[in-house]
Amino acid sequence: MSGFGRVAVVVALVIGMAWGQTALAADAKADGKKGIVLEGDAKCTRCHDENESNPVLSIGKTRHGTRVDGRLPSCAGCHGESETHINKPEGVKIRPQPTFPFGKSTLNDINGHNQVCNNCHKGGKFIHWPSSTHAARDVPCTSCHQLHAEHDKVRDRLTQPEVCFSCHKEQRVLVNKPSHHPIVEGKVVCSDCHASHGSAGPKLMQRKSVADTCFQCHMEKRGPFVRKHEPAEDCTICHNPHGSAIDNLLKTRPPFLCQQCHEPQTHQGGIPGFTAGTGTASKGKGITMGRACLNCHTNIHGTNNPANVGNERTFRR
Repeated sequence: MSGFGRVAVVVALVIGMAWGQTALAADAKADGKKGIVLEGDAKCTRCHDENESNPVLSIGKTRHGTRVDGRLPSCAGCHGESETHINKPEGVKIRPQPTFPFGKSTLNDINGHNQVCNNCHKGGKFIHWPSSTHAARDVPCTSCHQLHAEHDKVRDRLTQPEVCFSCHKEQRVLVNKPSHHPIVEGKVVCSDCHASHGSAGPKLMQRKSVADTCFQCHMEKRGPFVRKHEPAEDCTICHNPHGSAIDNLLKTRPPFLCQQCHEPQTHQGGIPGFTAGTGTASKGKGITMGRACLNCHTNIHGTNNPANVGNERTFRR
């Protein structure tokens, strides 16, 4: 095909697409059952068009605007029939809100549109939503999700933490401490550990326990071990997973962290300055130096060394 022929074909395609869009818009105005983006949205798009302050037509670039998916509702499927909103009653100066308005400033933000979302988003990963912390605290879906936007920040691994930090401000501070999970670096996000729509585990954990969630990445700490450091079901007894000023996300520096559980009658409690020159204290003169308890007990999560009479091998290599 010659260069002129190719140009002619391109021009014809452009004209055809433009004519198709014009015809579609004309049909939408003529027949209320058709629509520009969703089937039956013509009664809404006659006002809410591309000139809208909020990009409502961008829903066509989202999962909610996929025409080939017959399960998706029209505008009225989410916002309600909204008769008084479409046809403003006489004598009313301000047009009434839709039946189910969305947005943080609307009155039935929680009771209304959360139930609308639940009508479709149920079962699977949403099965625990009614018993979740977010549901109990009346958190609206639109606090996290942008339904009409092409880019939903909470579903993007690079922007998701900022959405969570808008409420969880303490965690924002923690992840910027010297020892932290690589959240600010973009390698770990909140949803790697937490199921925001609800979970059978504590703290909205992805697994049934804190430890099982941690083991998704820290598999070498799972074992099995001959000697296992208890309690093993909750790593947050020793670690602050969001961040800490102490190495390895520890809540307190050893040996003080270890002494919260280990009794002070043996060398575990013989810290210079805390005991009055007892015999056991003399054995622990170096317990506050270097890595403290970890100077000797290097395999603190578990070891395959058997216990002996003197218990010297506990959690050592």
